[in-house]
Amino acid sequence: MWFSAIKLALNAGTHIYKKRQETKMAMADAQHMHAVKMSRGEEAYQGKLLESRDKDYKDEVVLAILTLPIIVLAYGVWSDDPAAMTKINLFFEHFKALPSWFTNLWILVCASIFGIKGTQIFRGGKK
Repeated sequence: MWFSAIKLALNAGTHIYKKRQETKMAMADAQHMHAVKMSRGEEAYQGKLLESRDKDYKDEVVLAILTLPIIVLAYGVWSDDPAAMTKINLFFEHFKALPSWFTNLWILVCASIFGIKGTQIFRGGKK
């Protein structure tokens, strides 16, 4: 009984080790293929761009700014304060009156921060 359990554990361990090695080899192959494409000019270097985004907080700041009107609106509804709802309605009326160039610019900025191609939003998803 113990022998079969040890054999099973050993097989599982060797299988996991083998898959990890295959993953490392596949990642090395992918890096090599990317480097070859960069040398031909088919792709741009993206390594430093991805590394610089790791410690960047602008995504969270933009998300907080976009969430703030929802929180304020929720407060106005749940507080049952008529003065607060009047001010919130006034805010959204002014917000609705913003020029389209500004709202389009805001959408593009937010989309680019989150890595979405914002121009596709205005083209109907076509490239």
